[in-house]
Amino acid sequence: MVRGVGQDPVYGEFEEPVLREGEVRVTVTASALTNFTKVRATGRHFSVAPRPPFVVGIDGIGRMDDGCRVYFLFPRAPFGGMAERTVVASAQCMPVPDTVDDVMLAALADPGMSSWVALETRAELVPGETVLVNGATGTAGRVALQVARHLGAERVIATGRDRAVLDSLIAQGADAIIPLTDDPGRLTAALREEFERGVDVVLDYLWGPPAQSLLAATNARKSRSPLRFVQIGSAAGAELALPGSVLKATDLRILGSGIGSVAVGDIMRIIDKLMQAAATTEFFLDVRTHPLSRIGELWPAASVTPRTVFTVEAPA
Repeated sequence: MVRGVGQDPVYGEFEEPVLREGEVRVTVTASALTNFTKVRATGRHFSVAPRPPFVVGIDGIGRMDDGCRVYFLFPRAPFGGMAERTVVASAQCMPVPDTVDDVMLAALADPGMSSWVALETRAELVPGETVLVNGATGTAGRVALQVARHLGAERVIATGRDRAVLDSLIAQGADAIIPLTDDPGRLTAALREEFERGVDVVLDYLWGPPAQSLLAATNARKSRSPLRFVQIGSAAGAELALPGSVLKATDLRILGSGIGSVAVGDIMRIIDKLMQAAATTEFFLDVRTHPLSRIGELWPAASVTPRTVFTVEAPA
């Protein structure tokens, strides 16, 4: 729980959640540490953040009082997903497949949802199109490549700075990789080559200078269909400079994907699809599990790759 403004969470006792009308109580078994979880806990996310004291964690896997195994999203503040028990609106809780374990489902929910929502509800991906994932070396970007393929993308392209990880993505389904090098000329040439070949959708997890370089290369595109550029994350910067010539040179549609631009009901619908797909499709994630008691120690880590999932022992 977070005890004060600006403080990291600590492991300790918190009040027992009491049900209200329209809610269910969940005994939590697994909850993933994500960038969204961390930023929201600091109060720096654009969505509403609770006031201290509160329990962190936006989602997780657990069991309702009737024993049904479920995924839940956005517990009622001040309760959170990283606890023994939490409460959540019944509409934000869904059964999950028995054939996939709690840790995998908890780890997959956030990164899988971010790309699936962007592709289906924002970009309206058509099977057979080409998807470029800008920032594919993080957990969300790597899952995005797999989700794009699952949804019917014929060709998927990955960009990123970590060359070793980029190379490994070929084995995980990427058709081409583009290193985000410090050589502007080489980067521009590689991007222009792919846009000339044909890119229909960009999923951007970076924003900042990498997105600016990518957008500057879109005028090489020859297709008459619109290029849908979906901004999801800002790992490389909160802002970019966008010359007007970029918008004049190609049919470009810049979209955002997140809380606010997508309704919670649509997010839940997509997560349900993702959970069911996990029962028949093998998604590759690098996951580390730790007991919830280590939250204070592991929370300050700069990166959430590999994905950390906190497991919760059943209360006595």
